[in-house]
Formats: sequence, structure tokens, C-alpha cells
Amino acid sequence: MNDKERILALRKQLNEHNYKYYVLNEPDITDFEFDALMRQLQQLEALHPELADPNSPTQRVGSDLNQEFKQVAHRYPMLSLANTYNQEEVRDWYQSVQRGLQGEPFEVCCEMKYDGLSSSLTYVDGQLVRGVTRGDGIHGDDVTANVKTIRCIPLVLPGTGYPHEFEIRGEILICLLYTFSEPTRQAEISYAVFCLKKKKKKIKKKKKKVTV
Repeated sequence: MNDKERILALRKQLNEHNYKYYVLNEPDITDFEFDALMRQLQQLEALHPELADPNSPTQRVGSDLNQEFKQVAHRYPMLSLANTYNQEEVRDWYQSVQRGLQGEPFEVCCEMKYDGLSSSLTYVDGQLVRGVTRGDGIHGDDVTANVKTIRCIPLVLPGTGYPHEFEIRGEILICLLYTFSEPTRQAEISYAVFCLKKKKKKIKKKKKKVTV
């Protein structure tokens, strides 16, 4: 199989996996395996710019926008995280940070990445005024009414000392302690998204514990 054939095969394969993941909610490979295939395609496309295709999976911008909700613009772009699976790329990233800080000392904090629904909460004078999904990174869905049904999100902040207006970003997810299987994990993530983006808020009373 030559490079052109491999590129076409990878595009077809990745499109099928995207459909299973985002539409059917039935992924049959792990995130690691998917990312490995995507990286292969990115490398081959970089070697063959003449085979560029605007509909290639590498050109897709992730988005969870839903036309049933009002879209609002993020004050600052809400970008997604990049990933890596080798020490060399981590070292290159660390050295790029060093160069950017011109040698100024810094510390790195590492933690497990929660895989849920990326969301932004805005507080004004200690009161929750808006909850927005990541969407396409520039605009997101206004899900304020649904966010307010999540018990661990304070509607009014206790105490004092916080800014007049600020935004906090994180993941909304359903905590599970009984399984680590990939298909089940993806199904629970999909369920969290389904719950937050339902127009009828009654669904909230049926779901498991939600964490932010």
C-alpha cells in the first residue's frame, strides 16, 4: 500500500470511528488507538500536501453546538487540550515553556484529566449568571438553566474576596467507581452530555452523581 492509498484508508477508518463515537455512542477502539491513527494520518498528509482534503478528519474542528440552544461568544477562546504518548514530546514542550519564560523558574503541576463535558461558568458579584459549553471554542451553548440543577455548583458564592466578575472552566462529569471499561466510560460521558443539553430539566433527577 503506497502513501496515497494509506491516506485514503486512514481517512475512511477515522470517519467510521468518529461516527461510532459521536453518533452511535458505541466506540470500539480506545482513545489511544484513535489518536495513533490520527497521528499517522497527520504525518502522511504533512509529507504529501498535494493530497490535502478540506474534509479530512485532521481538518475537523471539534464542536458540540446544538441549534436548540442560544449560542454565546466566549470572552476568551475555550481551547481543547493536546495529548502526547512519549517523553520526547513532553521534553520539547517543557523546553518551549522555558524559552517562552526566558529562563524564569517555573513549576509544573500534573493531574489526571477528567473526560467529561467542558463548560464555563461566569459569576458576577458572587452570583452564577451563565453556564456555557465549550462548543467550537469560540461560541458555546448557553445551558445556564440546566447547570443550575447540578447541586455541587453554587448559585451564590459564600464569603467575600472574589473578583466582581470572573469565569471558571472545567469538566462536568458523572462519577463512577465500579468500572473502567472504555465503552462503558464513553457511554457515561455521552450520558452526561445528554443530561446537560436536554431542554427538559426533569432528566436531572434520574441521573447519577454529577461532579464539576
